[in-house]
Amino acid sequence: MSLDVEIPKIRLTLLDICLGVTVALLWGMGIVFAKAAITHFPPILLMSLRFTVTALVLVWFVRPPIAHLKALFCIALISAALQYSLTFTGLKGLDAGVAALIVQLEVPFLVLTGVIFLRERPGWRKWAGIALAFFGVYQISGEPEIAAAWGSVLLVISGAAVWAIGQGMVRNLRDIDGLTVTAWVAVMAAPQLLVMSLLFETGHVAAITHANWVVWSAVIYLGVVMTAIGYGIWYTLVRRNPVSQVAPFLLLLPLFAVLGGTLFLGEVLGPQVMLGGAIVIAGVAFILTDKG
Repeated sequence: MSLDVEIPKIRLTLLDICLGVTVALLWGMGIVFAKAAITHFPPILLMSLRFTVTALVLVWFVRPPIAHLKALFCIALISAALQYSLTFTGLKGLDAGVAALIVQLEVPFLVLTGVIFLRERPGWRKWAGIALAFFGVYQISGEPEIAAAWGSVLLVISGAAVWAIGQGMVRNLRDIDGLTVTAWVAVMAAPQLLVMSLLFETGHVAAITHANWVVWSAVIYLGVVMTAIGYGIWYTLVRRNPVSQVAPFLLLLPLFAVLGGTLFLGEVLGPQVMLGGAIVIAGVAFILTDKG
């Protein structure tokens, strides 16, 4: 008699697939909205306003996580205040589509963070994906216009690395749900970002007093749609499905950002950037679809 038991595979429902595509759309378009708003707001100030909106929307629905406040303060400082300051200051000097492609390095950096700090041992497929992703960014950076903005490229790459470190910190949290993390990181990140903006940026009063309804709509989108709703959907997906099945939806994020940048900002990606972007996405796909 055979004792082998077939373990049923978890399949994504049609609703889960639609939600996964929706997250990629909301986050991809968020980069486009941010790029448009940065033409008016200093980028760090914009992120402070974004998290202020998120905090005002979410904080009423969760209890203060007293036991985790110190850890959440540190997570907010690293994964929000520092990371978004780097990434969106870099975005100011790059097209939204280009930045979205470079941001995909968050996934390779997340694997490297696991190797360095959590003693994880990725297989050859993940290492190959990491190599491909970094080679793709190297190709993107070789395009003359982007090469001239190498400082912005380094800022976005640094932001991706800091994001990965922040996610490693989040993974060490216990007995706290994703909505509470999102709400209280926003509560703490908003003043942290404001302090950083006051230290490193100028023109705050003029930017706020002269902002029109289009600019404030972008702030509301970033705070409510991209952060509160986007992360709410994402945490719903990862709670009821294996991460390995929902993570590949993130590969659609740069696609939506590129399309949004083309349609709404008039951006045009050259052949070298498109080739490099395809290599980056292929590398990230290698990592996300690795079963090991």
